[in-house]
Amino acid sequence: MAIRATLKNHGDESRLINRRLLLAGLFAFILLLGLMARLLVLQVLKYDHFDKLSANNHIDITAIGPQRGLIYDRNGVLLADNVPTFSLELTAEKVANLEFTLQTLADLFALDTVEIAAIRKEIKQQRSFRQVVVRQRLTEEEVAIFSVNRHRLPGVDVVARLLRNYPQGALFTHAVGYVGRINEKDLMRIDVQAYKGTSHIGKTGIEKYYESTLHGEVGYQQVETNASGRVVRQLSREPATSGQDLFLYLDLKLQQTAADALSDAEFNGAIVAMDPRTGGVIAMVSQPDFDPNAFVSGIGYKAYGELRDSPDRPLFDRTLRGRYPPGSTLKPFVALAGLEAGLVHSHNKVFCPGWYKLPGKEHRYRCWKRRGHGKMDLLNALGQSCDVYFYDLTMTLGIDRLHGFLNLFNFGRKTGVDVAGESAGLSPSREWKRAARNQVWFPGETLISGIGQGFNQMTPIQLAHATAILAMRGQVRPPRVVRATRDTGEQDIVSLPIELGESVPIIDPQNWESAIDGMIEVMHGKRGTARRSAIDLPFEIAGKTGTAQVFNIKQNEKYDAATLEKKLHDHALFIAIAPADDPQFVVAVVVENGGGGSKVAAPMARKMIDAYFGFDEEKEEVEADEEKEETDETPDESESEQTTSNNGAGTSE
Repeated sequence: MAIRATLKNHGDESRLINRRLLLAGLFAFILLLGLMARLLVLQVLKYDHFDKLSANNHIDITAIGPQRGLIYDRNGVLLADNVPTFSLELTAEKVANLEFTLQTLADLFALDTVEIAAIRKEIKQQRSFRQVVVRQRLTEEEVAIFSVNRHRLPGVDVVARLLRNYPQGALFTHAVGYVGRINEKDLMRIDVQAYKGTSHIGKTGIEKYYESTLHGEVGYQQVETNASGRVVRQLSREPATSGQDLFLYLDLKLQQTAADALSDAEFNGAIVAMDPRTGGVIAMVSQPDFDPNAFVSGIGYKAYGELRDSPDRPLFDRTLRGRYPPGSTLKPFVALAGLEAGLVHSHNKVFCPGWYKLPGKEHRYRCWKRRGHGKMDLLNALGQSCDVYFYDLTMTLGIDRLHGFLNLFNFGRKTGVDVAGESAGLSPSREWKRAARNQVWFPGETLISGIGQGFNQMTPIQLAHATAILAMRGQVRPPRVVRATRDTGEQDIVSLPIELGESVPIIDPQNWESAIDGMIEVMHGKRGTARRSAIDLPFEIAGKTGTAQVFNIKQNEKYDAATLEKKLHDHALFIAIAPADDPQFVVAVVVENGGGGSKVAAPMARKMIDAYFGFDEEKEEVEADEEKEETDETPDESESEQTTSNNGAGTSE
């Protein structure tokens, strides 16, 4: 077999390799040009744009929530602070078995199905590496329980945080208010950027009214994050600015005295006390009340339902929103209107047979004293609260003139007090009835308006404010709860200026004294309706009792409290000025279904006066000394007879 040898053509192979190298080099050159062009676009033409994107991808700016300002009473007693608390928090991405973990937490910490459902909902809404609060304000026992079971709960931890706290509990609930978690409704009205890093916001009271002052300014920190968004390291930090501290006119002692007065008598109602010289509100109590701390960390559905559905309405702030007929507490203002109109003089007398009839009418408008008061001048009509005298005066005065005069004292209008939630009340007039009810005004409605009944609806803060204007002889200081502020970390307290309203124009200054003299007669006259509540006072006070009907009584029927449900009993009211000639303190008391103002409301006001001027401390010292002397004199008697003085009510008004 022959073997043929094949000779290689080196020239052809060389040319083929060169062509391939040329094509490969050309292709590489084109790729290089494309790469350089792309780099030119990225590094030069679009540098700013991609620099920002790069920063966003790798650098995250997170908010730092500010520390909320503190709230103090007039003597520096802490009413609202921020306390370090332990909260139980869960990080979903670290939890191996979510259902097992939630069930274990429910068993250990008695979490109900509603709470577990809320936790599940929040886990779904948050990123997996974000912490979800399971429970706040852990007790030492709960922390211990978690520590023992920590090995069973990977991804769950106890975290220390600052949480709003109200040391006085329910005592300042309605005045100070409370904070709660920011909800969807809040997000619609706030600047979201300003609340980054903040979970709570003022919901009621001072906490809501002064939200911008208490909240502070949010801070920021620049951190490096990985691809999943978790923080790797902190790059820079701009600390948050804490909110300002608030110092109030409210006084812990006066507040406690007012709350005890209502609680001891087992009545719902409201007490507002002011310093008429400054407009400062020094006591502001609405009963019943509730513990605001429950709302800070989120109150349960059941607990909230009990508060919301309670017939006593503890969530309702009676001091600002409670609208009550003022009853006879309106009479000093009606008397002043008559004096200004020239319809009343000291020598004028009206005969009171116990009833009043309009000309040509048979209907009798009764006086609270069925047998009548006889001849009454202004001083005695106020002192004994004669309805017939004021029927006659109001009929002569007319509703429009009375309405215009009462407007000067802010009746039927918001006082502008610096607490959220105030109601305007109602001071009726012909125009109001025509606009609101499309009805004409009747003469009988004028009569009952003059004794604070009918359509009249006043709030306790309005009564206190009007009494302060009367005490100051027409000088107006709008009611204020906040006295001063202080920047965090500073020692100096900055007092807020005392506001001055437009003074009430009175033609004859003596008219002020005539009206107040009638109120002094209430307290110190021989037949004054509240004379027993002024016993042993070292100075004269001016006051006025009031009893407001809850329902209408027919012509020939008699009011009998013993046969009526408590909710149908008359409201008891009282206003006072102390001292009468040097006003330093005014108080308005409204006791729901309390009966007569002299029996229930006036003694409460006396307790407030005693507490403000320190007379209660003097009484305690005297009682202590007497008890010591008695013990020294009768050392062998373990039990001795004790007598109690009846410092009870006066007349039915």
